[in-house]
Amino acid sequence: MSDIRACGIVCPTDWVPLPVDPGDDLKSWVKRTAVDLCERSKASGYELDGQALREDLRDRAKDSRSRDPFYAFALYPDGFDSSLAVMELDFIHPDETVPEITLDWLASTFSAQDFGPPRIEHIHLPVGPAVRIRQDFAAADAASTAPEVPGVLLETITYGILPVGAEVAVMLLMSWTVPGVAAEMEQAADAAVRTVTVDF
Repeated sequence: MSDIRACGIVCPTDWVPLPVDPGDDLKSWVKRTAVDLCERSKASGYELDGQALREDLRDRAKDSRSRDPFYAFALYPDGFDSSLAVMELDFIHPDETVPEITLDWLASTFSAQDFGPPRIEHIHLPVGPAVRIRQDFAAADAASTAPEVPGVLLETITYGILPVGAEVAVMLLMSWTVPGVAAEMEQAADAAVRTVTVDF
């Protein structure tokens, strides 16, 4: 078995890469990315609220940084000044407590019962076998600081991938809170995860 040196994924252009490295200049990235997104939306006939967009970009980047993923992306379709979904990719390494990572362990570890049992499937991807977990969670409402305010429904798809020849698992998580877009998000996630590649 080998360790993974590099990992790649292909996303459509409306998935914006987030600066997850603490050394990245977040302020400059927010300004530059907001200008690019405003220009892209304007070319498609939409005017965006630049201030709202900058705040959302900053919040999304800070939130992903708090989890320290390998890659993170936020979905900004034309005409939207807030992201519709977030996708993060990271690694799970074996250790003393879990000397060998298996699909069953991934399914058990990354499943919850917040809103009934998760939907778990074993699938095969170009890079190797994987487990696909579709589940929902109760999440805090980021716009409210009042504890009595109800939370929001966080919908997720998690893929635990065991690349052939690797002892490390690749995890891909897509999450969203916008209602009514589950079918589109699942389709996007299923397409993106098939582009994952690894190098040893």
